[in-house]
Amino acid sequence: MEVFDEATLNKRRRRAAAAFGENSPLIVVGAGEAISIPGGLDQTFPYRPHPDYYWLTGLLRSGGVMAFDADSGWTHFVRPVSAAERLWEADVPSPQGVDIAQLDAWLAERAGRPIAALGSPIANVTADADATRETQQRFDSARRVKDAAELDLLARAVSATEAGFLAARQAIAPGRTEREIQIELEAEMFRHGAETTGYATIVGAGARAAVLHSQPGATVVQPDDVVLVDAGGAIQGYTADVTRTFAAGERFTPEQQALYDVVLAAQVAAIHRCRHEMEWHEVHRTAAAELADGLRRLGILKTSIDEALDSESIALFLPHGIGHMVGLGVRDVGGTAPGREPGRKCCGAVVRVDLPIQRGYLMTVEPGIYFPPAILDDPQRRAQFGRAVDWDELARWRPIGGIRIEDNVLVTDAAPKVITDEIPK
Repeated sequence: MEVFDEATLNKRRRRAAAAFGENSPLIVVGAGEAISIPGGLDQTFPYRPHPDYYWLTGLLRSGGVMAFDADSGWTHFVRPVSAAERLWEADVPSPQGVDIAQLDAWLAERAGRPIAALGSPIANVTADADATRETQQRFDSARRVKDAAELDLLARAVSATEAGFLAARQAIAPGRTEREIQIELEAEMFRHGAETTGYATIVGAGARAAVLHSQPGATVVQPDDVVLVDAGGAIQGYTADVTRTFAAGERFTPEQQALYDVVLAAQVAAIHRCRHEMEWHEVHRTAAAELADGLRRLGILKTSIDEALDSESIALFLPHGIGHMVGLGVRDVGGTAPGREPGRKCCGAVVRVDLPIQRGYLMTVEPGIYFPPAILDDPQRRAQFGRAVDWDELARWRPIGGIRIEDNVLVTDAAPKVITDEIPK
């Protein structure tokens, strides 16, 4: 099944070819194979093609390879439909392309030229490491900008996600479990068009809101809890990624509201910075500064804003980056600008994206304040930041657990566009 029309795919292939340049190596992009379930005989895990291959082909089928030769253009090698597939799966459409059995001959005709191998590994292909590294960087730059077809799928995914969050808000109440909230949220997303979730739904009640990837379980919501919900509905591989933090009852306690207001102010400031050519690290620093200022006003941090950022003490409460690219998968492309060392920290956190953002990029903006025991009770951190934090004052805030607010933001020529702004927060 091909998801995108031929005009859209041709535009993408032209964009990629332009990014590769005139002297590009041979390029092969693998779809990947389905993975067998251990002990499952002929069963496999749900299959998704590698995003690089899928973006070029729109084909949700395993075993294919998209190949590029600067002299002859693109050739799509596909796995023909087998008799077994027709028996077990009925009407399996035959993909358009050249039989994958001819890939070896295609490569043999071009023997001696360097090969860049992208996507999933391809049997019997020996890639040039340097050519692959440079080609991947060039291809990533082409893929980062969302086209109209992608934004259409994302709008549908956001609509389903909105319905799910409304159901979650109605389900949250003292006495309900995290798992019950997850079920109501996901069922409503599916009713509104989501085919699956874009990632494992996160629900954390009370102190478990400090667990960044809290898996919903039997924890029962208590009357004065906050409940953090991070979820996204996905359609044809494209997903929303949204977080909201709710009061268990009708309203937050005064302390919860004060903390929520700090996080919301940080998000507003960070979203405002999502402009063409803005360094993503600067977006993170903007949010971190707002959070540090709020924690100072609440009496938790004792340092200046600049000292909290430069000493990395703010990372006690914001241990993750401000966000990442989203779209074709919950971690879409991202990466580091050429010439930069990967894994650079900003304000004590490793930020997933380290480059200037461009018009057409879709980013998550997800500041949070957390009180995780794994960090706050660590003796080494206690010693390092002993004078930066009022530990006695902090003790009364720790039961809140954590608060995070996350939206998906499209970078434009003008003001940032929050495509998830219809989801109440």
